[in-house]
Amino acid sequence: MITAPQAKRERVELTQLGRVRVDDYAWMKDPDWQKVLRDPSVLRADIRDYLNAENAYTETVLGGTATLQATLRAEMEARIDPDDRSPPMPDGAWSYYYRYAPGAEHPIYARTPRAGGAEQILLDANLRAVGQDYFKIIAAVHSPDHRLFAFAEDVQGSEVYRVWVMEIASGAMIGPAIEACTGDFCWSPCSQHIFWIYRDDHGRPTRVMRRVVGRDFDHLVYQEWDPGFFIGVNAASSGRAIFIQCGNQETSEAWFIPGESPDAAPLLIEARREGVRYEVADWGGRLIIRTNDGADDFRLMEAGYAQPGRAHWRDVLAHEAGRFIVDMVAFADYVAVLVRVNANTEILLLQRDGTVRRVGFDEPAYVVRIEDGFEFATQTLRFRYSSLTTPTQWFDYDMASGARVLVKAQKIPSGHDPADYVTVRLESVARDGARVPVTLLHRRDVSPDGAAPILLYGYGAYGIPTDPGFRANVLSLVDRGFVYVIAHIRGGTERGWNWFLAARGQTKAVSFTDFIDVAEDLIGRGMARAQRIVGMGGSAGGLLMGAVLTMRPDLWAGIIAAVPFVDVLNTMSDDSLPLTPPEWPEWGNPLRDEAAYDAIAAYSPYDNIRPLPYPAVLATGGLSDPRVTYWEPAKFVAKLRAASTGTQPILLHMEMSAGHGGSAGRFDALKQVALTYAFALWAVGLSDG
Repeated sequence: MITAPQAKRERVELTQLGRVRVDDYAWMKDPDWQKVLRDPSVLRADIRDYLNAENAYTETVLGGTATLQATLRAEMEARIDPDDRSPPMPDGAWSYYYRYAPGAEHPIYARTPRAGGAEQILLDANLRAVGQDYFKIIAAVHSPDHRLFAFAEDVQGSEVYRVWVMEIASGAMIGPAIEACTGDFCWSPCSQHIFWIYRDDHGRPTRVMRRVVGRDFDHLVYQEWDPGFFIGVNAASSGRAIFIQCGNQETSEAWFIPGESPDAAPLLIEARREGVRYEVADWGGRLIIRTNDGADDFRLMEAGYAQPGRAHWRDVLAHEAGRFIVDMVAFADYVAVLVRVNANTEILLLQRDGTVRRVGFDEPAYVVRIEDGFEFATQTLRFRYSSLTTPTQWFDYDMASGARVLVKAQKIPSGHDPADYVTVRLESVARDGARVPVTLLHRRDVSPDGAAPILLYGYGAYGIPTDPGFRANVLSLVDRGFVYVIAHIRGGTERGWNWFLAARGQTKAVSFTDFIDVAEDLIGRGMARAQRIVGMGGSAGGLLMGAVLTMRPDLWAGIIAAVPFVDVLNTMSDDSLPLTPPEWPEWGNPLRDEAAYDAIAAYSPYDNIRPLPYPAVLATGGLSDPRVTYWEPAKFVAKLRAASTGTQPILLHMEMSAGHGGSAGRFDALKQVALTYAFALWAVGLSDG
């Protein structure tokens, strides 16, 4: 057995609900972790040395795949259009877009006159990134009067953003930056104010603030006192309102500020009620409301601004079981509604007279998404479409005539023929009778007959689905004989809101058993073999990987757990962490609820490691990750390695200059993808391919 690097250990007793837990790896948590988020260089030296040693160990074990990793990265880079650009989005006299210079890691934001003319560069993010180990712009948008440009940047990977406002004509920054922002901000319709979300010392969004452009102080607009609630702010494209949305996974509340009075106090639409979610948009002087009130899979309702409360809501798109309303975008005469049915999405167009028209698609498994535009009084809807075989296509859809025009197709410079690949949609019957959608991708000349290895991917949490859209990188595995499989397990919303509710809290383990049942169904169909399946998931999907590893280690050739949430009981018992109170509705609160404690303890991967012959494991993390702290995968790997009775390596790779999403550059990010894919190939004996 390959032994772990030796680590200092200390025993820490944690008493929760009168129980004593022992954690041998508590030393890995730097007590000044919040400072580490803002400046990773202040990490305690012994922890940094330990993580660097783990990275070196992983490189040594996978040293025979170095050439393969370089080949994989080159392949993936060759599928990226070197001077890729977004389809221009019109707004008034201008069309806005971003583009990449050949070989550049970060985008250039630009615009051209709508009537034709020379390009005007608004911001070159590559210049902002010079000298930074990490750099990402999460939001960038021009002011409604087209004079100013604002953007939110992160230079640590810690998701603590700084917002700058720039004068387009001169390129000069106006006033000091907005600090400690979540990255969520919007303009007032008059272009004189920025609304933004303050991130407190615990990393939680707690206040909506308003800054007059050019000033160096902010006005408090809204304070959220519930530590479990998130906050968002957005401006209606009609200019009629600024909306504040707050809530958790099961309860929400919304406020509005009249667009013509950005300094006015926000007005409540409907007070929060436990278990009721609603979101609002402006539909030309009326509120359009998406809600689960009396509708498991949501419905659309409307109300007036003068009487916005629930007593005055009326249906405009009724609830239909099994048709989950995901999102809505309002225009002057239409509402574009994104719905999900049986793990596929489609668009419904709702007109003022109540008429509904469906925008349909033909492939057995695909994803379509609505693009938010800038213009309200338009008949053109922009959407994008892709499938596991079809690269992304952007369409402009005439909402009056139904005509659609292809405005861009994703370019794969190294070549891609969809006819070379096959997508199949199956259903696996779970142990309780639920029918789990399963999507497969393989080369046409590869038969999924059990001889081909399987990469089985899953997530299954927070109601977030795994949509079967185009994934250029995964072709490097598929072209080497892998069958790529998505298990659309419960915990997502592939089959509606109840698909999510069925795997949370006391029933969370259903996600894990669904994933195992899909693997066993593939084996039963002769499409897979035990120990020829590599499981893969990240974040909450990394929890899934940890759980299925400890529950059924015999099934897997390898497990890839990216930024894995594996120390669930400890994390949900530490309310100083940014996401712990907001996460209690999802997992349960072990500090107050004995049943929640028991349920989490029964599946928490870190707490369920026992002496077994585990397969090969690769866990990854990010030093400045505020969502899954770096010590979670580190502790998990150390404890797993010590317990394993087998001979397969348990590996950790820590990104020392990045957070939850890994490296932000479009090429830099491929280094870790190449590492994980090389591990998958190595785990099934194909690392020389």
